[in-house]
Amino acid sequence: MKKYLIVGLGNIGSEYANTRHNIGFRILDHLAKKEGLNFETQKLGDIAVYKFKGRQFILLKPSTYMNLSGKAIVYWMNKENIPLENLLVITDDLNLPFGTIRLKTKGSDGGHNGLKDTQDKLQTTNYNRFRFGISDAFSKGRQVDYVLGEWSPEEEAKLPERLDKSFELIKSFGTAGVNITMNTFNGQ
Repeated sequence: MKKYLIVGLGNIGSEYANTRHNIGFRILDHLAKKEGLNFETQKLGDIAVYKFKGRQFILLKPSTYMNLSGKAIVYWMNKENIPLENLLVITDDLNLPFGTIRLKTKGSDGGHNGLKDTQDKLQTTNYNRFRFGISDAFSKGRQVDYVLGEWSPEEEAKLPERLDKSFELIKSFGTAGVNITMNTFNGQ
């Protein structure tokens, strides 16, 4: 059975649960709820396993806090013997309009500390990342407050459809491959 490590980036703790920065956790929680899965606290994170069409998706919500995400990612890749091409890291992106999804196979960290640590621990920028747009609707000097702020009521109303689309992207990544998935979902 082909294995994939799907990592949703976020920060642990109830004070971060509904923040824009935690969209990685939120997407994995949505998938788990839809499929009746439960996360179990294990070493360096919470884990759930989703089986679909002969694939095994290991869902990881690191417990290391955002800025040290790479440690948990490398640990679980090694523990489960998952090749780099079967890794997908889900993160928030200020440079994309709200709800826009973009899958990339490589790139910079874009100033995102979770991606910066991941790239440092993996020793490469060539890994799959799924960026979820949170927009840049904040005033000068308010970026941290915005990213760690909660979704607006308008955003919250639109999130269920975006979370469903994100779930479809994850399934496609494992079954159709990264290139077809990029062509199908990027910009949606």
